[in-house]
Amino acid sequence: MDALTVNLNPVIELTDEQFFQLCQANRDLRFERTATGELIIMPPTGGETSNSNAGLTAQLWLWNEQDKLGKVFDSSGGFKLPNGADRSPDAAWVKLERWNTLTQEQQTRFLPLCPDFVVELLSPSDSLKVTQQKMKEYQENGARLGWLINRKSRQVEIYRIGQEVEVLESPVNLSGEDVLPGFVLNLEAIW
Repeated sequence: MDALTVNLNPVIELTDEQFFQLCQANRDLRFERTATGELIIMPPTGGETSNSNAGLTAQLWLWNEQDKLGKVFDSSGGFKLPNGADRSPDAAWVKLERWNTLTQEQQTRFLPLCPDFVVELLSPSDSLKVTQQKMKEYQENGARLGWLINRKSRQVEIYRIGQEVEVLESPVNLSGEDVLPGFVLNLEAIW
């Protein structure tokens, strides 16, 4: 099952509040919204992808628990990017200083910022080209580090601000670099 894109703009332009309420009223569906207002309805992932995503998020969460440098988010977390898009990366991390600038209400809704770190785990229903565009969107909106993990080809694309995309073939692990100091993702649990 592929993601569906619906252009509601000729009929209705959803406000941020309406989009939030739509997501809350349909919790069994995953929605994203492009910067131009197109609604993306994403299918649930299969067992293997879900298990890999859980392992990835768990590793990130356990690392963060050591020093509590930020907040970790799973694939159900929503982010309102500066360009107006609403996105839900498979895993994300926000530096604590940025989290603390948000009001209590902002912390309970879709976060009005781009994460410092994002991961997209390509599932069989995902388009590589569309996911690469999404990674570039995160980069353009302020993500300092991003990983696009393609389990099928055992490739990882690394996105950094102001740099060309780096492609790694069958890496054993990935470093969080200076964005996530000391974090190393064990990819054997993900492949």
